[in-house]
Amino acid sequence: MKAEEAQVIIAGAGTSGLATAACLTSLSIPYIILERDDCVASLWAKRGYDRLKLHLDKQICQLPKIPFPPSFPTYVPRELFLDYLNDYKSRFQIHPLYGRTVESAAYDAASEKWIVKARNKNSRDMVEECYSGRFLVVATGETADPFVPANIDGLEGFGGEVLHSTEYKTGKDFKGKRVLVVGSGNSGMEIALDLADHGANTSIIVRSPVHFLTREIMSWCGYLFKYLPFKVVEYLAVMLSRLFLGDMTKYGIPKPQEGPFTMKRKYGKFPVIDVGTCKKIKRGEIQVLNAEIKSIRGNEVLLKNGKSYHFDSIVFCTGFKRSTHLWLKDDSLLNDDGFADHWKGKNGLYSVGLSRRGFFGANMDAQNVANDIKSLL
Repeated sequence: MKAEEAQVIIAGAGTSGLATAACLTSLSIPYIILERDDCVASLWAKRGYDRLKLHLDKQICQLPKIPFPPSFPTYVPRELFLDYLNDYKSRFQIHPLYGRTVESAAYDAASEKWIVKARNKNSRDMVEECYSGRFLVVATGETADPFVPANIDGLEGFGGEVLHSTEYKTGKDFKGKRVLVVGSGNSGMEIALDLADHGANTSIIVRSPVHFLTREIMSWCGYLFKYLPFKVVEYLAVMLSRLFLGDMTKYGIPKPQEGPFTMKRKYGKFPVIDVGTCKKIKRGEIQVLNAEIKSIRGNEVLLKNGKSYHFDSIVFCTGFKRSTHLWLKDDSLLNDDGFADHWKGKNGLYSVGLSRRGFFGANMDAQNVANDIKSLL
């Protein structure tokens, strides 16, 4: 099988892949970008709920080289963000090879190149294609493969609808229904809010401690980090959260023992940006349940604290897994969870957007990778 050659191979055409492609283009470095879906940023294009917005200021979330238009609101909604990404793709003439599922990527010491094999889903027989490049950039994203716990007894026999957060669109479809949200991260809290706003009888399972911050607090902290020590800013964030949002432990939300930014740095656990969920919880419009699911019998959900509840639907906001370790034949860069502590590995291997630092971190990765490749050419 003859390999198609390129200077750089990028795996993934999400926001990290687009940022990498733009930075390479600005330095006149040719590349090939492989994308398993049929569009760029498929998580935003196909798997985002209707009310989704960027939780952080647009200046923090914009991709390298091109800022958001001044007319865009501070917190950009999903549709406008997709417009921005499509314009970004056009302006940098980014043309991903769609429908390519990477099956293996290994460094060939003899040729000093990466050999990447991908299955072309666009072909009738799902033919395998081969690509060869001096550099390989893994930009497959932190949110690659939706995860739903497989060990819940009786889940397959649940009498209602079961969704992952990537399949949820709007609470309009759940008006008057009893809905359980499993997962208390940003998606879980916002989907619970959307359900309650549309008249669903909403409950959310909260098993682990949660830090709530407002968008304003996050913006202030981003500014203060430039001038004050990390611990001081973190202390102020916790105090401001208590001042503006109150003591959420009264409503069944466990209090973290570590600060919000420490938890983000150590465990990749982002603080929850509150857009109204706390108020709904305080009013009793969202019920907090403090136990894991033990088993499901029909529409009855039994928790490990012995209590049981009847639900019409369950929405799993249980995050994602990364499958990079299944095809990347290298252990110099990514850990077992598919994350990276640094953007550079061995033999021309790089990662972008896998350091759990959001858009800002991914953009810095992309620029670092492009500049490093330029220096090596």
